Amino acid sequence: MIDTDAKTSPSKTSPSKILVLGATGGTGRLIVSQALARGHQVTALVRSAAKASDLKGARLIVGDVRDESALREALKGQDAVVSALGTPASPFREVTLLSTATRALVDAMKAKHVSRLLCITGMGAGESAGHGGFLFDRLIFPLLLRKVYADKDRQEAIVRDSGLDWVLVRPAVLNDKPGRDAIRSLTELSNFHGGTISRADVAAFVLDQLRTDAWLHRSPLITW
Repeated sequence: MIDTDAKTSPSKTSPSKILVLGATGGTGRLIVSQALARGHQVTALVRSAAKASDLKGARLIVGDVRDESALREALKGQDAVVSALGTPASPFREVTLLSTATRALVDAMKAKHVSRLLCITGMGAGESAGHGGFLFDRLIFPLLLRKVYADKDRQEAIVRDSGLDWVLVRPAVLNDKPGRDAIRSLTELSNFHGGTISRADVAAFVLDQLRTDAWLHRSPLITW
């Protein structure tokens, strides 16, 4: 993959034990399968073992991602955490899941001395707001996603203030197409207005960050 805006950094040995949150979502499932294919040991904290029964090869722990005690149990022996937590569109009701879970996660990671956190948010969070293209910025975001992204912004602030070794990954509009050989990863967005990316490429990009500091303490938007 091509990191078009990343600093070069020496490669590091990939952590072998990874906790994945949001493992039963579309992107989360690909993170689990790709991580296992790369030889990682994967633990998934899930709400329902039945819904995660197809995550073959992953160690399942049933619990609530907002429960710090469940997170501490899942973090035992882990080298890194990948958060692929998501929430449905919510035009009317306030959204707090992402920030609440992330606050509990940060506290649990500090307690268990796990420092590496890769957190997926989305195009439209933070300074990437207003760069989604006409349809996304003028219709989808204000009508369906405004409350979701308010919580993503709170989530990102918690991660930034955590003191952990974090990377915030902001994918463009997601699709289920096959991955490509190269993607763009950007922080300079002045000429960027909308884009798409496959969940497979998001999963691969996130897992790549386990072995490099190229995007450490940064928030790349990734797109085709």
